Amino acid sequence: MDGFHLAYPLRLIPYVAITLIFAFTFHEFAHAYVAFKFGDNTAKKQGRLTLNPFKHLDPIGTILIFLAGFGWARPVPVNRFYFKKPRLAGILVSAAGPLSNLILASLGFIVGYGLMRFNVTSSAHFDEFLMIFINLNIVLFIFNLIPLPPLDGYRILEDLAPHHVRAKMTQYEQYGMLIFLILVITPLDQFTIQPIFSFVVPGVREGLSNFFYTLFF
Repeated sequence: MDGFHLAYPLRLIPYVAITLIFAFTFHEFAHAYVAFKFGDNTAKKQGRLTLNPFKHLDPIGTILIFLAGFGWARPVPVNRFYFKKPRLAGILVSAAGPLSNLILASLGFIVGYGLMRFNVTSSAHFDEFLMIFINLNIVLFIFNLIPLPPLDGYRILEDLAPHHVRAKMTQYEQYGMLIFLILVITPLDQFTIQPIFSFVVPGVREGLSNFFYTLFF
């Protein structure tokens, strides 16, 4: 096994696994739920309007989280034909996934500061899990908003764009996915993806921390 490395220390794997089960499940459920509310029951018919993680987790995408530090869940099927207001619905459906991760990260802060506020002593293991839970959900929130296919940020940008621009985006979408893979899995990531995580993720984390600290104290 020489030369084989995980993206996380072995002792943290259980914490990461639990976090991903929640993060991926709520992310995909949020897409399905908002789409259903706008009239598209495609995801519901395929059993995706559920909080059952086995309906959402992708085996390869989940394993890659542990090996490479990034991964994915099974995309929720969406049929824009059923939307009464396709562009508005499309934006909200796409945004629902990342926002669900932001909500989960916020819940992590609420639990952490809530325990502190009421002088409830938690174990070092739980504190470490909570830190991972918050950080990974913030990473997923930011990562999914990157405006490159197949991420949610691209779908939001696509729905915001004028029709003639959207037609061009659709035409070149396949190349966008190639660009995305190059930026993520090659050394170029240190100039593209990594700076986002180095500055934006800590900024969002600090902002949430300050907000909830003010609420509790």
